[in-house]
Amino acid sequence: MLLHIIARGKIARSPEAELLERYAKRLTWPFKHTELPDVGGKIPAPVQTPVREVLLDERGKAMSSEDFAALLGRWRDDGVRECRFLIGAADGHGDEARAKADHLLCFGKMTWPHLLARAMLAEQLFRATAILSGHPYHRSG
Repeated sequence: MLLHIIARGKIARSPEAELLERYAKRLTWPFKHTELPDVGGKIPAPVQTPVREVLLDERGKAMSSEDFAALLGRWRDDGVRECRFLIGAADGHGDEARAKADHLLCFGKMTWPHLLARAMLAEQLFRATAILSGHPYHRSG
């Protein structure tokens, strides 16, 4: 299953970009990162179908790493070919986007900078795939 982060704004050269790249390189699942301008631009058509769309949103559900891994594993096992993670601009996502998303995800009640949210998401994607493969990276306890 392709893990695809689609984010508004440019990450450029930054510590957050280095973190994103570090975790992207460690992923054993196919991975893609697409940047869009803050305003406008078109979300690319899915590479493969079926697709699940996850919006990072303050109104979303906070999940444990194990629950997040289980969700991705269930979608993979159900034949989902691409899982898209959308990170909005400063004002987030509109009601229409929220309504059509398959899942709303948040990283807790705090507000996080968008560049850092990308790096955090990449780490959680690596962690989830490590959990699913039995890799010792994640320690529960």
